[in-house]
Amino acid sequence: MTRDRALRSAFAHVSRPLALGGLAAFTAFAIAACGTEEISGVRPQGGPEANADSAVSAPAPSAQQAAFTAMLDEMARSCPSPGGGPLATKPPAPQRERRIAPGETPPAEPIEPLSPTGPETVLTAHEWCASVRHEHRLLLALQAIPEPTPAKVRRVLNELGYIDAHIHDLAQDGERTRFHLDLRQEGGTLCETGTAAGAESDVAPCAARATGAFTVEVE
Repeated sequence: MTRDRALRSAFAHVSRPLALGGLAAFTAFAIAACGTEEISGVRPQGGPEANADSAVSAPAPSAQQAAFTAMLDEMARSCPSPGGGPLATKPPAPQRERRIAPGETPPAEPIEPLSPTGPETVLTAHEWCASVRHEHRLLLALQAIPEPTPAKVRRVLNELGYIDAHIHDLAQDGERTRFHLDLRQEGGTLCETGTAAGAESDVAPCAARATGAFTVEVE
């Protein structure tokens, strides 16, 4: 082996580890410069990709609210279409007649029946029809509650599909528990007022303010 070939062979053995070490150092420097976000697939916030991702992952309506709305739709499935007028468009509630007190002299002129009052003057035919169905299922459930406390009543209402956000004024009243249900849909006013008292339980329609926070307007 000549002197030049020996030097080149020795240089090759020495330079290979140095070259590999330099490549490793350069790779480490590149990783530090790019940042860990790009390496892990997570881009820094604020870029167009981040804005697009946040728009896609916007929270959906709650499952509870969706189930509650579906239950309301089911209860009113075969009722008159929404948007009709107030109770004049459906058979009105029985008219109340003025009664003669014992010993009172009847008037000479015929007694005019009293005009209907209460929620029937506000609710539409669609809402009135739906209210009858709500009342039937609510009464059956409330009558079956022994010693009805607010906690027991809430649990039964939840089991029927009425969610907490639409249960109002739930409170003990002696041995009874009273409550209101907000059943408004699309600008409607339907609500129910209930009393859990075993066999003497009662549920009746009411009319709430059409917009804003739940407030009973007519009972």
